[in-house]
Amino acid sequence: MNKTDAMDLFTDERLDKIFPADRADIFFEALYGDASEGAYDISLKFSKIEANRLIFEFHLKQRPGKCLACNLTFGLPTVFSRHPIIDLDRIKDEINTLLNGKALCTEWEVKPTVEVNRSLHLLPVIFSF
Repeated sequence: MNKTDAMDLFTDERLDKIFPADRADIFFEALYGDASEGAYDISLKFSKIEANRLIFEFHLKQRPGKCLACNLTFGLPTVFSRHPIIDLDRIKDEINTLLNGKALCTEWEVKPTVEVNRSLHLLPVIFSF
C-alpha cells in the first residue's frame, strides 16, 4: 500500500463513519456527566503511511467559549488507550475492513499530544501492520 492508496481509502467521509462527531459528546458525558462540559470536539484524520505503519490523528478542536489548554490534553494518550467510547480496538477492526486484505493492522499505539495552536491539539495514533 502506498500513500496515494491510503489517502484514497481513508477519506474524511469514511473516517467520520468510523469515529462520528457525536462520539465527543458521548465521551464527555461519560467523563463529566454532561456533554456540554467538554472543551473540544474530536475527529479522526488520516495523516500518513510509513513503512508498515498507518498514522492517524485525533484532532481536538476547541469548542466555542471553552479553553483547550495543555493540561486538558496531556493525559489523553492513556485515557484514549483505555476508554471504551474511544475504542481503539474497534477502530483498528474498521480500518482492517477498509483495507480489505491489502494489509492487516495487528496493534496500535497512542503517542503524546501535540499542540498545533491554542485551539487545535493532535493525538497521533499509529496502527502497525
